[in-house]
Amino acid sequence: MLSRCISPFVLLLAAASASATAAPLPASRTGEAAVREAGDGLPCFTIAEREEQSGGAPDFDSVTVYDASARPRTRMWTMSMPPTRTFPVMFSMCIPYGGRVQSLPQTKAATLVAGKVYEVVIDVRGSQGRASSATTAFNRPRGYHARFCLARQRDGAMLVRHIGTLAQEGRNVYGCIAPR
Repeated sequence: MLSRCISPFVLLLAAASASATAAPLPASRTGEAAVREAGDGLPCFTIAEREEQSGGAPDFDSVTVYDASARPRTRMWTMSMPPTRTFPVMFSMCIPYGGRVQSLPQTKAATLVAGKVYEVVIDVRGSQGRASSATTAFNRPRGYHARFCLARQRDGAMLVRHIGTLAQEGRNVYGCIAPR
C-alpha cells in the first residue's frame, strides 16, 4: 500500500525537477513597424527593413492606428483581413492609411491632425512569415509597432514623420510641431 502512494509521488517530483531545469520560453516581442508617406501626403505602414531581413515577411492580419495623446487612446482607423485570406507584409510595400481596398473589413478613417502623435500596430498571423529556421520562427514578433505624426512645415505643407523608438519628446514634440 505504501509503495502505491510513494510511486506516484516520486514520479511527480521527477517531473517537477525536470521542468524546473528546462530553460524558460522567451516572451514574444513586438517588432518595429515603418511609417512612410504615401503619394497623397498621408502615412502608409509596413515592417522595418531589418525586421524582414531577420525574420522574413510575416502574414498580415490587421493594422490599427491610434491617437496616442488621447486617454484612453482613441482608435482612428483599423483594417483587417478575412480569416481565409492574407498576404506577406514586406518592407517594399506599404499599407495606406484609410485603405484602398474597400472590400476588406475596415472602419472609416478619422482625419489625422498635424502635431499629434499617433501609434500604428500591425498584427500578424500565427505562421508569421516564411523563414525556414525554427530558431528564427521562434523569435519572430507577434506584431509590429511605431509612432508617427503629421508635421506642418513653415510653408504649410504636411510631412509624415516616423518617430524612432529612441526619440526624445522635447519642446517640439518629436519634431511634430514646427518651430516658430
